[in-house]
Amino acid sequence: MADKQISLPAKLINGGIAGLIGVTCVFPIDLAKTRLQNQQNGQRMYTSMSDCLIKTIRSEGYFGMYRGAAVNLTLVTPEKAIKLAANDFFRHHLSKDGKKLTLMREMLAGCGAGTCQVIVTTPMEMLKIQLQDAGRIAAQKKLMAAQAQVSSSSAVGAAEPVMETRTTATQITRELLRSKGIAGLYKGLGATLLRDVPFSIVYFPLFANLNKLGQKDPNVKAPFYVSFLSGCVAGSTAAVAVNPCDVIKTRLQSLQRGVNEDTYSGILDCTKKIWQKEGPMAFLKGAYCRALVIAPLFGIAQVVYFIGIAEFLLDMLPKHRA
Repeated sequence: MADKQISLPAKLINGGIAGLIGVTCVFPIDLAKTRLQNQQNGQRMYTSMSDCLIKTIRSEGYFGMYRGAAVNLTLVTPEKAIKLAANDFFRHHLSKDGKKLTLMREMLAGCGAGTCQVIVTTPMEMLKIQLQDAGRIAAQKKLMAAQAQVSSSSAVGAAEPVMETRTTATQITRELLRSKGIAGLYKGLGATLLRDVPFSIVYFPLFANLNKLGQKDPNVKAPFYVSFLSGCVAGSTAAVAVNPCDVIKTRLQSLQRGVNEDTYSGILDCTKKIWQKEGPMAFLKGAYCRALVIAPLFGIAQVVYFIGIAEFLLDMLPKHRA
């Protein structure tokens, strides 16, 4: 792809549109990923992604698969815009007289992009995880209550059913700000950096080089399907590579725990407990879900970004201003 200079507003709009389309398409899989990753040695509710989605629909309805989507749809625009625009910014300033970037400089640009995006990513993920995992914890409590009721069926009177109290992102935000200040929204910041910086270091150079393979002329954009496939391959590869960090981040950011589930004091404590109690394979929980989420998300993102929908929209604005 030729390094055509695109205005900052166009980059932000392209990134935002890409994020909105991508999240809408793959959010249910992301919900399954969060619930699978948060399962520990307590009551295990789900055996696979499909099992999770089927049980979610049965217990919470179709829209139960979209719990927390409003948070993503609100914040994914600045998140994706920052990520894609920052990568372009760093690539532009690291290039020498328009010459091809070395692999190390491409990785450095990706590192910068990943670091910038956590400003939005951390609170977005913090709120989204609470909403996504609430259904799993509620279902677990109902199951435990039902089992207790059966075991004590000879007792006089029936146990009251466990009712789930649904909270909103606004309520969670207010409570975190009241009790812990702005730091409450940035719980797991270190783990988010540990995931997103390596992700971007892998993703952006891999995408750029795969995309170049589809260019017949260095001065002409690759076909849209090449950008889509390059985004899918690079995204899924990077997603699986950093999945252990994603598991740690998800566990650290979860405020509520299920029955007999561990709590963690930090990244090292979380890593140690997962390794000792669940084994090394636990770090790959939800890896295929994450690959299925990231592949189309970044494939769509790159198509929208490189087609340049924003340029068309901006061209529709009046050329002459007072």
